[in-house]
Amino acid sequence: MPLRAGFAETDITPPLGTHTIGWIVDIVIDEIADPLFARVAVIESGDGAVAFIQLDTLCIRWTQTDDIRRRIEAQYDFPGSNIMVAATHNHAGPPVAHCGDVRRDDAYVETMVGKVVDCFGRALDSRQEAEVGFASAPEWNISHNRRVVMRDGTASTHGPFRYPDALYVEGPIDPEVAVVAARGKGGELLGALVNFACHPADHGGDTVASGGFPAALAWEMKGRGCLVTLFLNGASGNICSGDPYRGIELSLGQMGRALADDTSRALREMSFADELTLDARSRTIQLPYREVSPEEIAGTVRGAQRFVDPAAYDRGMPALLKRIEERKTEPAEVQVLSLGDWAFAGIPAEYFVELGLRIKEEAHPRHALVVSCANGMVGYVPHKEAFPRGGYETTFTQGAALAREAGDMLADTALDLIGEAA
Repeated sequence: MPLRAGFAETDITPPLGTHTIGWIVDIVIDEIADPLFARVAVIESGDGAVAFIQLDTLCIRWTQTDDIRRRIEAQYDFPGSNIMVAATHNHAGPPVAHCGDVRRDDAYVETMVGKVVDCFGRALDSRQEAEVGFASAPEWNISHNRRVVMRDGTASTHGPFRYPDALYVEGPIDPEVAVVAARGKGGELLGALVNFACHPADHGGDTVASGGFPAALAWEMKGRGCLVTLFLNGASGNICSGDPYRGIELSLGQMGRALADDTSRALREMSFADELTLDARSRTIQLPYREVSPEEIAGTVRGAQRFVDPAAYDRGMPALLKRIEERKTEPAEVQVLSLGDWAFAGIPAEYFVELGLRIKEEAHPRHALVVSCANGMVGYVPHKEAFPRGGYETTFTQGAALAREAGDMLADTALDLIGEAA
């Protein structure tokens, strides 16, 4: 079978009156700044086929991923195990999961899943003979490590340098803007995948629904001739657009244009091929929960940091402790989709950049990329060195309950799968 590619998108904007997710407290949407989308890319070559589904949502639960895969397999005979379902981690979207005081909107989820399955069918219908290219561009100006180390050795998430005790930023960023693009035999651009690590927290604390900077990127790329652009977020658990040095945060439009410029630069440097080896494999592992002290449960341990409404964390604590006692471990699917020498490692977490960079480095000579918030969500997963410093991402909550070794367990599994596919 010759190489073929198909792309499609569908509007998944929640109606006014929907509760929004991503800010722990309950907020109701009363304005739509821009539409939210689900986007699909399908690539086939030889006997292989892989697909990516990108959602303008905060997360995707593993049960929803399983539902989407099963429906697609039943309706279109496309292997569900070869589909990666990834959220952009958009903080200004509908409640697809419980989060703090916000309850999951099951009616919205059912509507969204139906639209995603239909969109997948349109992507299949749009398949045509194509060439696929790969390239990267560095971007140093729009993302920042948000953990600032203080003089007492603790880390303050979003800690600006106007604090007199601020010393330095704890860690690196990942500057790679990785682009995979498909073009038709006539040279027209069919669609693209863009992978970059940065939190989309636009409109997260207000009553406005938005797709954030990933939506701005897709809109900007439409104007440049790429009708469907999927944004696959990298290891961005401690990466955001706010600059702790200067106290500046770019708008979603500025972020979108900057990433579109990087994508366009990568496209200009890209060479295309009409043959490609495709591979899909995954493994589900059990991640341990951490053992916690009374001080951690109360949020009073050294370095603890709670945002927005500290009482919201306390309200969710009994259910979290019951879950840990009953389940003992948290299942997590790690998936690797390989397109030639490039390997996309799907991690179901807000994964720290240090761990993503570890995967990229140790996977060499394969060109590894990390897709966070993929195929489920186990919460924040910092690298183990971050825990002694504290900070928001390590503070024991519903979204940060796993043991210190969880990050390396996920990385080890991803590296094993990448090695098996080599």
